[in-house]
Amino acid sequence: MTETPVATDDALRQRALEALTTARARTRLLTECVDDDELTAQHSPLMSPLVWDLAHIGNQEEQWLLRAVAGRDPIRPEIDSVYDAFEHPRAERPTLPLLSPAESRTYASDIRGRVLDVLEAHPLHGTALVDSAFAFGMIAQHEQQHDETMLITHQLRRGPAALDAPEPPGGGTTGLQAEVLVPAGPFTMGTSTEPWALDNERPAHHRHVDAFHIDTTPVTNGAFQAFVADGGYTEERWWAPEGWDQIRRHDIGAPLFWRREGGQWLRRRFGVTEAVPEDEPVLHVSWYEADAYARWAGRRLPTEAEWEKAARHDPASGRSRRYPWGDEDPSPERANLGQRHLRPAPAGAYPEGASPLGVRQLIGDVWEWTSSDFLPYPGFAAFPYREYSEVFFGPGYKVLRGGSFAVDAVACRGTFRNWDLPVRRQIFSGFRTARDA
Repeated sequence: MTETPVATDDALRQRALEALTTARARTRLLTECVDDDELTAQHSPLMSPLVWDLAHIGNQEEQWLLRAVAGRDPIRPEIDSVYDAFEHPRAERPTLPLLSPAESRTYASDIRGRVLDVLEAHPLHGTALVDSAFAFGMIAQHEQQHDETMLITHQLRRGPAALDAPEPPGGGTTGLQAEVLVPAGPFTMGTSTEPWALDNERPAHHRHVDAFHIDTTPVTNGAFQAFVADGGYTEERWWAPEGWDQIRRHDIGAPLFWRREGGQWLRRRFGVTEAVPEDEPVLHVSWYEADAYARWAGRRLPTEAEWEKAARHDPASGRSRRYPWGDEDPSPERANLGQRHLRPAPAGAYPEGASPLGVRQLIGDVWEWTSSDFLPYPGFAAFPYREYSEVFFGPGYKVLRGGSFAVDAVACRGTFRNWDLPVRRQIFSGFRTARDA
């Protein structure tokens, strides 16, 4: 098991400051690139108006860092219920008395200024909430998660492109094995030492995993096109019953944002229409689509434990790494994260980010569906509130691992767990397949 070095309070403050500052810069980018009408519009009933996310970020920061950590009186208690994600479904949020874009910006900025004062002076030890600056890290992760949500809204909105970014590095699967063998045996899953890990990642525990093969790279658009061309969306035998019902009722015949025109597949990506690149990992597919493809290919989705063992286990030392490449934080040479690019990198990219067994792109590029339901680890304890993880446990949600190009490094670890409904397609989701050895 990896032991995370104990940081000094000064180092923790610097790390928290950098994480909060990075998140806020991204929030500004996502909310200042469109006008106020776009901010207040609901671009899809699946998503909140962008202005709701903006004020919600500030409200959560106030509740946790000013009230819970610093013990200060509420600044805007009358808006708490408006920005309570559990009280109001996304489809209803445009009808709420939301702060205007100008009010939202002022509120979030005011809260941040006060938070930085707290960060500078408050002890970073003594309670679980502040030990290792946990609450500050939790809020930085929360903001980055909403930045990813806002980026999904940008993908769903109609109109000209509002965002831009350089192209990711090239890939290349020449000489790569199509799959690798992960040997049978135990490994350490989860973490008890990562200071900003969330409750569902804890505690570290031993898992035995039978030998299995896993794809070296995520499934590509080109491979998925072969499934479509072979009638994959018209053959009931490949589909879970609920998935078959879903694609029939909604007339789904390809990944979200794809369309067939002039004998080729096109897609819409952040306001730009382009040919579907065959060498990129497939994106915007539901769990049901991933599962159907895997069945068609004579394979299956990996379990969550298999995915984490492929990503973290080092056969030479027998320990679990923080990331596939080792214990060092992500860098641009290792993973496609942080909205640095607005698309996945081609399959085979980031050789410096490979696992000890040679599996690539396990971190970044696309969230990867697993076959597993979202369930607690043995010894799980909800912290600091039940609604973060516990209320979602059960067979209704499937686990995704690895992060996407839209995820910041602060909210992406080898132990990080994401979850969503198996029908979800607007998220930046792809997959890789596995088979028994």
